[in-house]
Amino acid sequence: MNLPNKLSMIRVLIIPVMVVLYYINFKVSGYQLWEMVIPVLFILASFTDFLDGYIARKYNLVTTFGKFIDPLADKLLVMAALLILNAEGVIPMWVTVVILSREFIVTGIRLVAAPTGKVIAASKLGKYKTASTMIALIILLFVPFFDVLLSVGLVVLYVGVLLTVISGIEYFNKNKLIIMDSI
Repeated sequence: MNLPNKLSMIRVLIIPVMVVLYYINFKVSGYQLWEMVIPVLFILASFTDFLDGYIARKYNLVTTFGKFIDPLADKLLVMAALLILNAEGVIPMWVTVVILSREFIVTGIRLVAAPTGKVIAASKLGKYKTASTMIALIILLFVPFFDVLLSVGLVVLYVGVLLTVISGIEYFNKNKLIIMDSI
């Protein structure tokens, strides 16, 4: 297994740790343990997302497994953070539904395209969507420490949601022939 794939696997392994930490009812200095650790884990995992892609492209280490595990790890990481923020009442449920619906639709389109041999790369708009969503989640995970971050985080998240919808529509339109051919 090459380094980019190992980094993706580290990201996958961080996710259950985040979830377990969320459910541990243990306070340190007046804060829940998860409030102190999950933001750091999320930042670390988000950085591995950037790093694995950079290394894979720079050193031509792109693999079929990497094409599968990298986006899956990203989706699972974002889903875990969204659900934790939902459970804490920081973000509304509709945000999670919109973001996850788009991800399932895009994954479905990729699965339909796979047998044709067509690899569908992420668009620039999709990359901006991912970046704004990750930044928003990082900001919002720090809300227990800094209440003022809530407004900023929500604005960045809503920008991410808007880009989620627009990039989802763009993705569908660019690939509607593949979808229609599969019907």
